[in-house]
Amino acid sequence: MFFRGLWGYLPANVLQGVVGFATLMVFTRLLTPEEYGQYALAFGITTLAQTVFFTWIEAAMARFYVAESRDDPDAPHLYGTLWRLYAWVFAGFAALCAAGLWLWPGNGALKVAIGFGLATTVFKSLIKAVQEQRRAEGRVGQASMIDMAQTAGGFAIGVVCALAGLGGGSPVLGVGLIALLTLPLFAREDLGRAIKGVFDPVRARAYAQYGIPVSLSLILTLALYTVDRFLIAGFLNEAEAGAYHAGYSLASRILDVLFIWLGAAGGPAMVHALETGGTSALRDNARQQFKTMAFIMFPATAGLIMVAPAFGTLMIGEALRQDALSVTALISLGALFSGLNTYYFLQAFTLAKTTRLLVAAMAVPAVSNIVLNLALIPAMGLTGAALASTLSFALGIAASWLLGRKALALPMPWLDLFMMAACAIFMMAVVSLVPTTGQPIDLITQAACGGIVYAGLAWLLDLNDVRALTERIYQRLTKRVAA
Repeated sequence: MFFRGLWGYLPANVLQGVVGFATLMVFTRLLTPEEYGQYALAFGITTLAQTVFFTWIEAAMARFYVAESRDDPDAPHLYGTLWRLYAWVFAGFAALCAAGLWLWPGNGALKVAIGFGLATTVFKSLIKAVQEQRRAEGRVGQASMIDMAQTAGGFAIGVVCALAGLGGGSPVLGVGLIALLTLPLFAREDLGRAIKGVFDPVRARAYAQYGIPVSLSLILTLALYTVDRFLIAGFLNEAEAGAYHAGYSLASRILDVLFIWLGAAGGPAMVHALETGGTSALRDNARQQFKTMAFIMFPATAGLIMVAPAFGTLMIGEALRQDALSVTALISLGALFSGLNTYYFLQAFTLAKTTRLLVAAMAVPAVSNIVLNLALIPAMGLTGAALASTLSFALGIAASWLLGRKALALPMPWLDLFMMAACAIFMMAVVSLVPTTGQPIDLITQAACGGIVYAGLAWLLDLNDVRALTERIYQRLTKRVAA
C-alpha cells in the first residue's frame, strides 16, 4: 500500500512543488514587501484558526474510517457524527470571527487579509476531510485529484485577486475560494453518507478524545512555523518578516512537498498495517518507510543547501532576495528535522491513540522556539530566527523519540541512516568544487552533479536496496517494450 501510494500521489506532489515555487516567484513580484509580509501573517493566523477549530475532526476521519468501514462500508455513524460536529463548530466559529473582526480597530490591510482567510476556513477543512477519507480508503486517484484541484485552482484565483489589487489577502483568498467552488463536485458522496447517518454522542466523545490532542499538537507545530514571523515583525518590521517568509518558502518548499508526498502514502499504510496485521506488520512497514524517507530526504536537503543561491536568484524578487537567501541553509536543515518528526516519529502517538503524549512531545520544540527566538532575533536578526527554528526542530525529534517509546516504539535503522547521511555530505563536498558563474545555469550544473554523485554512491553501497528496485523497474520496462 505504501509504494502504491507513492506512485499514485506523485503527480499531485509534483504539481504542489511547481505551484509552490510559482507562488514564491509570482507573489514576491506582484506584492510589495509589506504586502508579502501581511500575507505571511494572515496565512499563519488563518491556518491557526483552522487547526484550533476543525483539524480534530479531520484527524478523526483519517484515523477511525478504516476500522468503522469494516462493519459498514458507508460508515454512517462516523459520517453522521463528524459532519454534524462540523455544523455546530462552524456556527460558533463564525460568530467568534465576526465579533473579533468587528472589534479590531481600524480597517488596515492586514485585517482585510485575515478576514479573507477566516471567511473560507470551514470550506478548506471540509475538503480536507473529504481528502482524508479517500486516502484512508485507498482511493489514491481521487485523493490526488482533490489535491491537484486545490493547488492549481488556489494559485490561479490568488493571482487574479492580486492583479485586482486585493494585496496581501490574495493568496489566502484564492485557496479558500477554490475549496468552496470544488466542494459540490467532490463532496456529494460524503454529504449523502452524512444525511444517511445519525449523530452518536459516544463516538463524538471518542473522536474528540483522539482528535483534540492532535489539534493541540498541531497548534504547537504552527507556533514553531509562525511565531518567528510575528516576533520578526515586532522586533524588526513587516518587510523583514516578508523576506524571512520568502527565504523559508524557498528553503522548505521542496522538502515539505516531498514529505507530504511520503506522508500521504505512509500514514494510511501504517494505519492499515496496524489494523490488519498488528504491531509486527507495522514495524516492518515503518522500517521500510523510514529508510525510504531518509534515502530521498537526506540528499534533497543537502542539494537544496548547495543550490540555494542560484535557485533564489531565479525564484525570489530582488527586493526580498538578499535577506531571504541569508537564512536558507539553516531553514533547510530545520525543515528536514521537522519533516522527519512529523511524518515518522510523531506517528507513534496517533497509531497508538495516545495523542495526549503527542501534545507533550510538541510542547518541547514549541516552547524552546519562543525562548530561542526572543533571545536570538534581537542579537542576530533573521539569522537568529532561522537558528532558533532549526535548534527547536532538533529538540522536537529527541522529545518525540523518547516519549514515543512509551506509546509505540517505531524502529530506527541506525546503520542505514548513517550511510545515507555520509553519502549526502560527500555529495555536498563534491558539488562545492563545481565552478559557478553566479547565473541560474549554476542550478542545473550543481543539481546534475549532485544527483550523479549520490546515485553512484547509492548503487555502490546498495542504499535502501536500490539495486533490487532498479532491477524490478528495468524488467517491467523490458516487458512493456517487448509487448
